[in-house]
Amino acid sequence: MLYVVATPIGNLEDITLRALKILEAVDFILCEDTRTSGNLLKHFNIKKELVSFNSRMEEKKISAVISRIKSGETAAVISDAGTPAISDPGVRLVNAAHKNDIQVVGIPGANAAILALSIAGLPTDSFIFEGFLPQKKGRKKKLTALAKEERTIVFYESMYRIEKLLKELAEYMPERIVAIGRELTKKFEELWRGCPSQILETFSEHQLKGEFVVVIAPPNWK
Repeated sequence: MLYVVATPIGNLEDITLRALKILEAVDFILCEDTRTSGNLLKHFNIKKELVSFNSRMEEKKISAVISRIKSGETAAVISDAGTPAISDPGVRLVNAAHKNDIQVVGIPGANAAILALSIAGLPTDSFIFEGFLPQKKGRKKKLTALAKEERTIVFYESMYRIEKLLKELAEYMPERIVAIGRELTKKFEELWRGCPSQILETFSEHQLKGEFVVVIAPPNWK
């Protein structure tokens, strides 16, 4: 059996009782970074074999992982933060598990995109999730397409490109209401709302460190 286990995105208290139970019970745990996941397990006094399973090596290790599970072991896949396979490694492994008739069980929990939607105060009846926008090639094409999107848009952005993104949104979607969450669930959590140019002005007063979730309202929504 393969468990897909959501872990906290910042505050360790957000882990579920069920997630802890599963992590204690499996034979081994697949993770992005053994140091990050090691700290999580240590905090909850869980001692398990950790197997590095990031995006660079996911495809290379799938066969060995599938073999171990088919031999009778149980495994959990976790990411550094949030739900695996959502803009994180895990999709190929889950696909391979299904193809090999291995039962896949999801253990729900924290997810930055859903959390941001819940506190943004923007329409949630219909939305699209774009993960990370292209860094260079295809970025303008993607933004041009999103400017025509009539649903709420959600995506992630890094601290290195968040100001660039706001300048782009001011160009492509100047009138849209945008909500930007930073370091959600952590000590210095912040949320900004307004049109892109308004948020950009306030950003100049902050140190823009951490992870960002961007939520963009549909056109003409106030």
